Amino acid sequence: MLYVVLFFLLFSLLLYVLLGGADFGAGIVELFSSPRNKRTTRDTIYRVMGPVWEANHIWLIILLVILWVAFPAYFNVIVIYLHVPFVLVLLGITMRGVAFIFRHYDAIVDESQVWYNWMFRISSLITPVFLGMSFGALIGGKIILAEDFSSYSFYDLYMLPWFNVFTLLVGLFYAALCAFLASTLLIGETEGEVRKIFSRKSAYFTIALVLLGFILIIYGYVQEVLFIQDFIHNPVSLGAVGMSALLLIPLWRAIKRQNRIASRYLAGLQVVFVLFAALYAHFPYIIITAGKELSLLEGLPPHSVIQNLGVMLLIGGGVILPGLFHLMKSFGMIKIFRTGEDEVGQ
Repeated sequence: MLYVVLFFLLFSLLLYVLLGGADFGAGIVELFSSPRNKRTTRDTIYRVMGPVWEANHIWLIILLVILWVAFPAYFNVIVIYLHVPFVLVLLGITMRGVAFIFRHYDAIVDESQVWYNWMFRISSLITPVFLGMSFGALIGGKIILAEDFSSYSFYDLYMLPWFNVFTLLVGLFYAALCAFLASTLLIGETEGEVRKIFSRKSAYFTIALVLLGFILIIYGYVQEVLFIQDFIHNPVSLGAVGMSALLLIPLWRAIKRQNRIASRYLAGLQVVFVLFAALYAHFPYIIITAGKELSLLEGLPPHSVIQNLGVMLLIGGGVILPGLFHLMKSFGMIKIFRTGEDEVGQ
């Protein structure tokens, strides 16, 4: 049953990166739109993301609950040593949700709409940056597992692990990934000139994503970050990255042709390869501290806890996943290949 729990843990992570990433990325795309395109982008986001945006946070909640119940040692490290960035993430999610609702449903349209717009855009950018920085802290090797907290300063324990150049690069990489996913998704939800706009944005964010990924790996290797070194020397991870790089060729072709469906699936598949490459290189030692590496499989709760959790996840998955699929298909978030439908102008 442990494998069932691990599957749902990794599956929830993947779906949050994909769906939550596209959700955050919509605001980033709007932030970097030209003044004359901001209104068009905003209207498209409401039409496409509005019905399903709140459902994306289900996967973050499931992810945290699984960590809390099945992997308490990991959960303790996260909530104790990374409480500052995660509080900022929660504030960003809250600000974004408030702005998303009030700028659309506020009965009085006045200058406050300007503040709501900027609140939505800025929080859409900083939230994935802080999420990425939190993950960077887990693999950066700077977390100090203190036994005597009085021997260290607040900065050493709770700021330095996540507030550095490496984690910032990880955060910017994830933000660029979110914008890439959102702009690619929106290609299939628009027509004519508007679709051309999102095709260009998808191409730009693809370039930004590749450049940031290259800079991140080079910087991590130069700074002797263990996670990056193991990543570079792992043939399976390198093979997954190579497959992701090869997919750039059909992806660019699909983006250039403003392909509705192929660009979406190729972008999602790229994320799968990148995430697999990152996790495979060091699994199950996902947390790397200043003194040691922590295995996800150490310090597990009693077998009965894992057994009950696995059963509940299977039951919950059987209820949630079909409903989510129907919801997203109903609002066009999931598209199925059809002959002739995937070409521009048809």
